[in-house]
Amino acid sequence: MFTYCGMLRTDSIKHHYTNAQRFDFPDINCNSSEAMLILGQSGVGKTTLLHILAGILKPQEGQVYIGDKALYGLSGNQLDKFRGQHIGLVFQKPHFVQSITAEENLLLTQKMAGQPTDKKLADSLLSKLNIGHRKSAKAYKMSQGEQQRLSIARAIINRPKVILADEPTSALDDKNCEKVIDLLKEQAEEVKASLLIVTHDNRLKDIFSNYIELS
Repeated sequence: MFTYCGMLRTDSIKHHYTNAQRFDFPDINCNSSEAMLILGQSGVGKTTLLHILAGILKPQEGQVYIGDKALYGLSGNQLDKFRGQHIGLVFQKPHFVQSITAEENLLLTQKMAGQPTDKKLADSLLSKLNIGHRKSAKAYKMSQGEQQRLSIARAIINRPKVILADEPTSALDDKNCEKVIDLLKEQAEEVKASLLIVTHDNRLKDIFSNYIELS
């Protein structure tokens, strides 16, 4: 059985693809219900860091801890299950199974994490995000804004300990940028998750007091 202190922490993360492309990342410590911004321009390793935090890419050095669990001390199957249950991902471009409904996409997320499916919870989340009326719509028939909200619902359906968002505001105007950030913060606080947003969007520096700049 896993136990948690409800936080994301990294220790001496380093990764490289070639000798010319080496990343030495600052340590991160993000408590439950806390929001943090990871800011940087193209080429500084933002996507690499996101994948490492998500348990997708194993770093050459260092470790990622979620609560008291070291991600890269888990076997492949353990890590896949842990990720599904405890890490919520919001991608820049949402990826859904297009042939099934919004509600069915959420239930599939639960099933893939080895969780019991809960239609009532799925419908409740869709309603909270103001897309409850679209629960029977196929994903490909939903607007960009609706898909974005569905992506947030999918990220929190399993009540994760960590929510990672990749460039969630890069294509949005100022008004919608603030709306999406408020929505992410609100939902992260509701499930008491650590929220990390990885972006090059400098507008977010005015919203977040807690941020790290990669260079």
